[in-house]
Amino acid sequence: MTRSRKTSPLSHRILGICAVVLIALCPAVSHAADGLKAAVAANFMVPFKEIAAAFEEQTKIKVEATYSSTGSLYGQIVNGAPYDVFLSADEETPRSLSEKGVSEKPFLYATGRVVLWGAGKEICGAKNWKEALKRNGVKKIAIANPVTAPYGATAETALKKSGLWKEMSDRMVIAQNVGQSFQYAVAGGTDGSFCALSAALSEPGARGCHYLIDEAPPIRQAACLLNRTARKNDASRLLMFLNSPKAAEIKKRYGYF
Repeated sequence: MTRSRKTSPLSHRILGICAVVLIALCPAVSHAADGLKAAVAANFMVPFKEIAAAFEEQTKIKVEATYSSTGSLYGQIVNGAPYDVFLSADEETPRSLSEKGVSEKPFLYATGRVVLWGAGKEICGAKNWKEALKRNGVKKIAIANPVTAPYGATAETALKKSGLWKEMSDRMVIAQNVGQSFQYAVAGGTDGSFCALSAALSEPGARGCHYLIDEAPPIRQAACLLNRTARKNDASRLLMFLNSPKAAEIKKRYGYF
């Protein structure tokens, strides 16, 4: 005959306490496994991947980034997207979030430049970007949507200053963001692209040529901590790391100052 084994009241209490502890710990473990959610302007994608990797190596804090146009990310944030930090391609958008009470006060983390990039003889070999656009064979040029992408807006301003906007407007291919604009040209869908200098200095960019655009002013980019974050300390550490010596070295390599 097999006898049933009775448990004492003390055993029940111990089991109950263990269960409570496990339930309490599970959400914390799950939360720790999640990465910080960073909304990052598309122009900063290449350097940010390296910066995030260096930050994770140093702190063991994972970072999960979403890359898109500044305008698109702004729309997501004001509609409740669960980001912890926002790295914009301008200063105005983070300032607007701060004024709305959605974020803390923004700070400058990088200054970039817009360039004209191309890989074929249609673009390369010209004296400057304006001459490159006028060369025979240049039929399509990609540009980020000027309404939502600061790099696209800056390129549009340069074209208007140079008196080329009307002439080029019917040859423009509008991309959702500056990263997509560069990809159009890399893939051969367009003859060239108005893109970030960081893209031109990347590995794919080295396969072509680029022209700095003097008519386009440097683009000051700001970042901010979003008030809805549940991980303020970790998110603040990431933002501080953006201006660390290691991040500065990476930014410089991709043409940011």
